[in-house]
Amino acid sequence: MPALFAPLLLPATWARWLHLLVGTVFAGMVLLVYPGTEGVSTGRAMLLSGAVDVPLLCLVALVPAVRRAEGVQARLLLVPAREESIGVAPSASWADRGRTALWLVARVALGMAAGAVSAAAFEAAARWPVLAVPLLCALLWLVVLAGRLQLALAVRLLGPSAAERLAAAELRAERLLERNRLARELHDSIGHALTVTVLQAGAAREVADPAFRERALEAIETTGRRALDDLERMLVLLREAPEAAATEQPGLDRAEELFAAARAAGSPVDAELDVRADGLPGVLSREAYRIVQEGITNALRHAPGAPVRIRALTAAGALELSCRNTLTGKGSPRRGGGKGLRGVRERAVLLGGDCEAGPDGTDWVLRVRLPLRLGR
Repeated sequence: MPALFAPLLLPATWARWLHLLVGTVFAGMVLLVYPGTEGVSTGRAMLLSGAVDVPLLCLVALVPAVRRAEGVQARLLLVPAREESIGVAPSASWADRGRTALWLVARVALGMAAGAVSAAAFEAAARWPVLAVPLLCALLWLVVLAGRLQLALAVRLLGPSAAERLAAAELRAERLLERNRLARELHDSIGHALTVTVLQAGAAREVADPAFRERALEAIETTGRRALDDLERMLVLLREAPEAAATEQPGLDRAEELFAAARAAGSPVDAELDVRADGLPGVLSREAYRIVQEGITNALRHAPGAPVRIRALTAAGALELSCRNTLTGKGSPRRGGGKGLRGVRERAVLLGGDCEAGPDGTDWVLRVRLPLRLGR
């Protein structure tokens, strides 16, 4: 028995009943204007009222904002399981206007039926009080079924169009790509800072020279401040603040800072950048900086103290980057499948380039080729 009465007591049932009665009110107002209620039978009055309602509703549906207003009202009163199943965008095409007109006609028709049944039920309950409870339960069950029908029509006729669903899917894809990009940025920046900090701290503990310790602490502080700046920039982007577009992102012109940090960590760096960073597209310069950063981080992590050779040059319409270090066996084994190298490959692929990483004799080599003209 509780399961039989549970749907009748849900707030959604009463909200949908209210939504149905709004259609009744509209039809009643039209009926009072034409043909009126005096000297006209109920059936004829409703028939003539419907003949006026349909053209009027079709005209109203031509206004783009009506679809938005109906969608907002349907979300509030029909209580869909997923709000996004009912659109709240204005009509953008004639197909949207047509679906809106069908919705308005169906809504008013259901509302007229629900209003007529409700009035008849209350009149019968007042005439035969002994039947009041069964009549009320029957009426509420009719309201439940009519509300479900109206919700299904709303999802069908007010739901997002194919173009709106495609736009929403593209927006979700863009947001996912942006989150993945920010995740890579954080991994590269924070991973590099932690690697340099750990190596510097370990070296400072083992070396008794106060001057060396001072330089190590200075390098740790500089690297930490840079990582904090990167973290703050990422947080600004995540908050989607207006000033996000103005935040500075490091490019290849700041690669010397990476080399200085690596040298301070005890790994000699031989860098040859035969390219003007200001002559590269901004996105290419930024991605190249992150790729070089990841190459140095890998070298520091897996071959601490080993010389690192960085090369960057432009040839045949492409920017060619390479990071080479000797395999010393001091660090953890490198299998080429870490998150950092995967991030480098993703960066290269998104820019239309390619990436190779692996042992080359006694060295480990990371090679990346990026086209200078994006999209090639």
